[in-house]
Amino acid sequence: MQRKWVILAIFGLLGSSCTEQAATTQADRRTEETKMGEQSLDGVEFRFIETNGIRMRIAEAGTAGPLVLFAHGWPESWYSWRHQIPALAAAGYRVVVPEMRGYGQTDAPENIDAYNVVELAADMVGILDAVGVDTAIIVGHDWGAPVATNSVLLHPTRFSGLVMMSVPYGGRADNSPMDGMRRNFGDNFFYILYHNEPGGIAESEYDSDPRGLLSRLYLSPDSPREDPSVQDPKRAAGGWIPRLGAPKGLPEWLSQEDLDYYVKQFEHSGFRGGVNYYRNIERNWEVTAHLANTVIEVPTLFLAGERDMVIAGASAANLRSRIGQVATDLRDVVLVPGIGHWVQQEAPDETNRALLDFLDHL
Repeated sequence: MQRKWVILAIFGLLGSSCTEQAATTQADRRTEETKMGEQSLDGVEFRFIETNGIRMRIAEAGTAGPLVLFAHGWPESWYSWRHQIPALAAAGYRVVVPEMRGYGQTDAPENIDAYNVVELAADMVGILDAVGVDTAIIVGHDWGAPVATNSVLLHPTRFSGLVMMSVPYGGRADNSPMDGMRRNFGDNFFYILYHNEPGGIAESEYDSDPRGLLSRLYLSPDSPREDPSVQDPKRAAGGWIPRLGAPKGLPEWLSQEDLDYYVKQFEHSGFRGGVNYYRNIERNWEVTAHLANTVIEVPTLFLAGERDMVIAGASAANLRSRIGQVATDLRDVVLVPGIGHWVQQEAPDETNRALLDFLDHL
C-alpha cells in the first residue's frame, strides 16, 4: 500500500485559397483518422481546440446539462470512456473527453517539463474555456486521477465535483516520492523507475512493440498469461514487456477491434508523451508545495476495482479514512468486487451507476 501512495482563421484575406487550405486540412485530418482506424460512437463528435498553448482533440456528446470532463490515464485514450460517454449523455449531462496532452492527435510537446501537473491542470481549465462553460465535474482514471485532483486544488472555482478512479489522493507527500521508490526497490525493476531512466529507454521499447505492451497490460486480474520471459527482478535484466507474461487470450471486456484501435493510436503518437507524465513525479511534488495544507472542498467520489493493484488490497474503510483527511465532502468510496485496474472498461455498468448516483446528487 505504501508503495502506491508514494506513488486544451483569418477570414477574407486570402480569398478562395483560404477555403481550399481549410478543405485540404480537413481532408488531411480525415486521412489521418482513417490511418488510425478511428472509432465512432453514436452522438459523439470530435473537434480540435486550443488550450494552454497546445492543440487538443476532444470528443463531445450531449448539448445540455452540467458538463462532465473526463481525463484518461496511461496508456489509454478517449476511447477508454466509450461506455461512459453515451450513458452520461443519455442521462442529461454534457460530456467532454480529451485526448490528453501527448496522446492521440493532441499535441505532444518535446520538453519533459511541459507534462507537469500544473500544465496538465491548465489544459483542463483551457478545455472549459474553449467549450464555453464556467464549471465542470471532473472525472479522472489512473494518471487522469491526479490530473483531476490537482485541477480541483489549483483551480477550485472551476470545478464543482471530483471523481478519482483507481488512484486515491491522500495529500501531498512530506518527502520526495522518487527517493522513496528508489529506497524501496533499489536495483530491482519497478516500472515507474524504468520510466525515469535516462535516454528514452522505456518509450523505445514500447514504440517497438505497442501491441505487445498493450495486450499484456489490458487484462483482468484472473486473465491467463504465459510465463514471463524475463524473471530476474534486477532492472539490468531487461525491459518491461518481457516481464509481463503474454496473454493467452483477450479479456471479455476487450475485443480485438478495441485492442487494434488502441494499438493504432499509439503507433501514431508513440509512448513518449505518456511516459513523460512519470518523469514529472518529482517535479509535480516540487511545484505543488504550496498545496501541502490544501484540502479538496468539492463533493468527491472514489471508485476503483477491488482487485486494482494500485490500491494494493486496501479496504473501502481504509480508503475512506485516508481520503477523508484531505477531502471535506467525500460522498462515497466504491470498490467493484472482482475487478482490476481498468474499472470503467471491465465493469461499465457498475461504473456508470456509481457515476450517475454521484452526479445526480450534486
